[in-house]
Amino acid sequence: MIALIEGDLVRAAQAGDAGALGLVLRRHEGGMRTVALAILGYGPNAEDAVQDATAVALRRIGEVRDLDVLDLPTVTGPEEMAEQGALRDWVWHAIGALSEADRLVLLLRHFSSVTSYDQIANLCGLPVGTVRSRLSHGRRKLAEALRATTDVAYLDATALGESRWREAYDVLTTAMRGDFAEVVDDMWLPEARLVFAGQVLGGRETVVQAMDRDLDWGIRQRLLNVVASEDVLLWETELINPPGDPDHCPPSAVWLHEMRQGRVRKMTLFHPQPADVAKILPLERT
Repeated sequence: MIALIEGDLVRAAQAGDAGALGLVLRRHEGGMRTVALAILGYGPNAEDAVQDATAVALRRIGEVRDLDVLDLPTVTGPEEMAEQGALRDWVWHAIGALSEADRLVLLLRHFSSVTSYDQIANLCGLPVGTVRSRLSHGRRKLAEALRATTDVAYLDATALGESRWREAYDVLTTAMRGDFAEVVDDMWLPEARLVFAGQVLGGRETVVQAMDRDLDWGIRQRLLNVVASEDVLLWETELINPPGDPDHCPPSAVWLHEMRQGRVRKMTLFHPQPADVAKILPLERT
């Protein structure tokens, strides 16, 4: 009878019932913690392992056919759990409940191509140890938020994501035709700043100059990915160099927008592959 009820819960969770999935996770959490403590001993590593197992359960609930699968293998991240139909809104609601600091590193680690601790540290201007601790803390808080919000009504994360994608596509299309200044005037706060390689390069005028200069040199960008929360907006783009200078820019760029009241207060430009700072932004720092 217990197995039948468990199976019913798993099937309900696969259909997108967040409450059912939350109950399944609560039933197995004690067992997962026992295994983690036996292997890792008492301490933060064991608790991190439990939270990672919770994340992979969310990510792989659609694959469950036999309850033995709930042994829960190594976590690769929560990015796929955010693509499971009705569960997506639940996950993004919980992500939104994290602190700004925790949310930023978790979004980068699990939803972008900026995944290594070193890359995240460079982009955010943080020590690697701080990145590790924020990720650990963020995963624990995410699991707690998920368990606490199984019966809450959520915003439509799908609609938000699609809206932000269309916005980013329109912005880059406008920029590629040489009208980036009008976008920046509308999207950026007057006091917003551009950061590159750990240095504040200037404000709105600087980012427009950089884009205009790239266009003059024949460099183009194509949108690859958009990640959005209330106060973080991440664009990933492919950089297309001119035929006569195919190695001018690295192959990709990350635009990390930190938002306030829907407008950009700071934008950090980052290249996942090493960039020649002098070639990318040879602008006077202000």
